[in-house]
Order: sequence, then structure tokens, then C-alpha cells
Amino acid sequence: MSDQAILENLLLMEKGVCDLYMHGAIESAGTQNVHNAFKNALDDSLCMQGDLYKAMTAKGWVTAEQAQQQQMNQVKQKFASATMQ
Repeated sequence: MSDQAILENLLLMEKGVCDLYMHGAIESAGTQNVHNAFKNALDDSLCMQGDLYKAMTAKGWVTAEQAQQQQMNQVKQKFASATMQ
């Protein structure tokens, strides 16, 4: 397995873990100790996900495209009008 495939798999796994931790934090809001444990685990996983993304970007395996201002404005308008209904 190539380094690229390994990092892609790790990144996908981290995204899944972040999703689980996020839901754990939401569902445990009534119990502060459990909530904090999930929140801290989520923060750690988000940092790891960021590190993996940076490593993949440095190797040229991931590229980010800059969104145009017009596209961002359209999305803002779409969601602003949806919340007013």
C-alpha cells in the first residue's frame, strides 16, 4: 500500500471518528464530565485530521480550490432566505 493510500485511509477514518465524537458530545450535553470527554476527544481528532490534511497537501495529494466571491454570496443568500421562511 502506498503512502498516499495510507494517509487517505487515515483521513477517512479520522473523519468518521470526528462524526462519532461530535454526536457523543451533542447527546451527552446533560452530563458535564462525559460531554467534556467527548469534546476533548473531538478536538484532538480535529487536530489530527488537520495534520493529515496538511501532510497530504504538502505532498500534492490534495488540492483546495478557492471559492469565488459570487458563489459564496449565492450560498449566503440561499441560507439567509431559508431561515426567514
